[in-house]
Amino acid sequence: MEASKIKITTFAISLAAVMVIEAVLRCDIPKGPYKPMIVLGAARLLEACLIVMIVLIREKGLASIGLSLKGLFPGLRRGWIWSAGFGLVVLLGGVLAYVMGINPLSLIHTPLPADPGHILLFFIVGGLIGPLTEEIFFRGVLYGFFRRWGAPAAILLSTLAFVLAHPVFPAIPITQVVGGLLFAVAYEIEKNLMAPITIHVLGNVAIFTLSLVG
Repeated sequence: MEASKIKITTFAISLAAVMVIEAVLRCDIPKGPYKPMIVLGAARLLEACLIVMIVLIREKGLASIGLSLKGLFPGLRRGWIWSAGFGLVVLLGGVLAYVMGINPLSLIHTPLPADPGHILLFFIVGGLIGPLTEEIFFRGVLYGFFRRWGAPAAILLSTLAFVLAHPVFPAIPITQVVGGLLFAVAYEIEKNLMAPITIHVLGNVAIFTLSLVG
């Protein structure tokens, strides 16, 4: 990965676009059983589309953020392998926590809607659309910009931004910290954004499923 792959103008314009959409989203979310989740999903898709357009205009194609047609299936395959390996580590950690008297599900529990239709929307938006947009922004753009200062700085700074974007304080954001580090390291090693996208999607779906079952 090149040290200065993402230009400062690409970084600044993408950040501004996301901040504007997020500000509008927080000002006026329609009321109703389905509307908030639909609006959130639409906002995330809009962010992804805008970032892709900005990258296409300002950079040398989507390869600048680790996306390409020829890398689609290899990235998916590598993402599955990473997910399987990390899943095994989490399983072993869960068993250890259980032996120590800690309920491992309590560490990753996510409140889910009660209505089945709402749950389906939650999985679509939070399990697919959200991870896709977040990886394009946090790893594709932010990581690519921070990478000019070296991999360690890019990993830490992009993870910090990822954690701050998911406010769960005063609780310790264990899931966000571990996830941010994992996604950044996978992107650094694979040089393919589909790898962290796949890990992120599978991870969120797994967490939601365990929260639903638990």
